[in-house]
Amino acid sequence: MTDSIDALRARVNAFVEERDWAQFHSPKNLAMAMIVEAAEVVEHFQWMTEADSRQLDEETRQKVGQELADTFVYLLRIAEVCGINLIQAANAKIDLNAQKYPVEKCKGSNAKYTEYQSID
Repeated sequence: MTDSIDALRARVNAFVEERDWAQFHSPKNLAMAMIVEAAEVVEHFQWMTEADSRQLDEETRQKVGQELADTFVYLLRIAEVCGINLIQAANAKIDLNAQKYPVEKCKGSNAKYTEYQSID
């Protein structure tokens, strides 16, 4: 079992290399595959109520976990192929979002930043 992003990325890369699949892993193809898997995550929640979606039975939790894993693996591959450090990119995005969504203006609100950006 791998318990870090770097170890998981190395394991995924080895898996791909052993099967000679890198030839099929263009950013376009990987992005499309990731979206298909993300849609499969959504499919499990499609007709649930908000409350039901927060209390998954074990079978559904397992299925959702498998689809999330597929999505995550494709995300790792896209980052690998494009030369993007996901940890750095995520931290940079959180910093940007902190500027766009300052606590004093958005705490407890689900409004998009454009709705309060000009309010001062």
